[in-house]
Amino acid sequence: MGDESPHKKLEDNNNTLTPSTVDEDILKKQKEIDDWLPITSSRNAKWWYAAFHNVTAMVGAGVLSLPSAMSHLGWGPGVVILILSWLITLYTLWQMVEMHEMVPGKRFDRYHELGQHAFGEKLGLYIVVPQQLICEVGVDIVYMVTGGKSLEKIHSLVAPHKHIKTTYFIMIFAAVHFILAHLPNFNSISGVSLAAAVMSLTYSTIAWTASVHKGVQSDVEYGYKASTATGTVFNFLTALGDVAFAYAGHNVVLEIQATIPSTPEKPSKGPMWRGVVIAYIVVALCYFPVALIGYYMFGNNVEENILISLEKPTWLIVAANMFVVIHVIGSYQLYAMPVFDMIETVLVKNMHFRPTRTLRFIVRNFYVAATMFVAITFPFFGGLLGFFGGFAFAPTTYFLPCIMWLAIYKPKKFSLSWCTNWICIILGLLLMTLSPIGGLRNIIINAKDYHFYS
Repeated sequence: MGDESPHKKLEDNNNTLTPSTVDEDILKKQKEIDDWLPITSSRNAKWWYAAFHNVTAMVGAGVLSLPSAMSHLGWGPGVVILILSWLITLYTLWQMVEMHEMVPGKRFDRYHELGQHAFGEKLGLYIVVPQQLICEVGVDIVYMVTGGKSLEKIHSLVAPHKHIKTTYFIMIFAAVHFILAHLPNFNSISGVSLAAAVMSLTYSTIAWTASVHKGVQSDVEYGYKASTATGTVFNFLTALGDVAFAYAGHNVVLEIQATIPSTPEKPSKGPMWRGVVIAYIVVALCYFPVALIGYYMFGNNVEENILISLEKPTWLIVAANMFVVIHVIGSYQLYAMPVFDMIETVLVKNMHFRPTRTLRFIVRNFYVAATMFVAITFPFFGGLLGFFGGFAFAPTTYFLPCIMWLAIYKPKKFSLSWCTNWICIILGLLLMTLSPIGGLRNIIINAKDYHFYS
């Protein structure tokens, strides 16, 4: 034992490749990557960031189609579905906020990480990632169309005699995102998100106050619009999809919470929940007046977009459409950020690309270009969303958090928690199976008269 060679002693003293050194190197590399990825790179958000991020994520331009959804649902079912959706999605959002840090010392910064904890490494990915991607990419494509069509509406009001293709307006809207997409993380888009949240409340208020000013129309009717029973049923199902789309903010909620600092004494769920409650009050102030007053004033003659029914005064409708454009700019970025995070994670962690600005520049420009191309090709994507929305929005928003809660916490059979979760799961499954039927019919109807790149 005493005759060890000097070389052996030197190696021991240098400690060149002990397991602890290797672990430190891995952890260091891991931290560098986490500091670069958009979701985990900045954790200094305040509770009010969570409030306006959630408002921006939740209140889409879909709020303007709620009076039309009401006209297909009718007073009784419409009011019940709106209130039920508000309550169920608030409950499932609370569950996600609670589950973010349920394992001491660990944070589930992404929806799929929570899915992996609940269902296992592989199954969790297969269940969550496709649905989350359909939602986030789908919403971004819809917002490309919405932004382009709102710009087109402004142009038609300001310069009614000049016709420009919808395609060009979508491209103008996309141009903004080729710049904004390079903001590195959630906190860097907080200014854009705040502007979007303020705009959503503003144009919702314009929509219902202008409806009140216009008054109840002389020929108002509240019966179902469709002349056949089949048409009525299909319209009802499509309206369910519209309502599901209106409550789609859950897909980014864990990612928003990941930006809030957390310590054992002050976990992130406190400020996050405060932000969520404020956001849901704003959501109620946007959704219920627009849906109920819009339907009350125009009845079943209300247009798919309530602003079209209003028509005058021109300056007010131009302003409202401009607010819609600003809002969907912020919403697009909010839904794009988790997608950027997914793509960049795969490239850096799995394919071992270096985390550089060049990589980010290529990835994000490609994504914006791809969503723009789909939006230009299928500007009736709203119908597609009713179709896909049922498959993806209903699970991720209405019942996937409940299934995770049951799988992880295993509440006692027939307890209040167990019953509540199963009611949400059953209602969510009904929504998931019924709303795509109406969306599919809409696609078929729209596709018949459609000319590409018109």
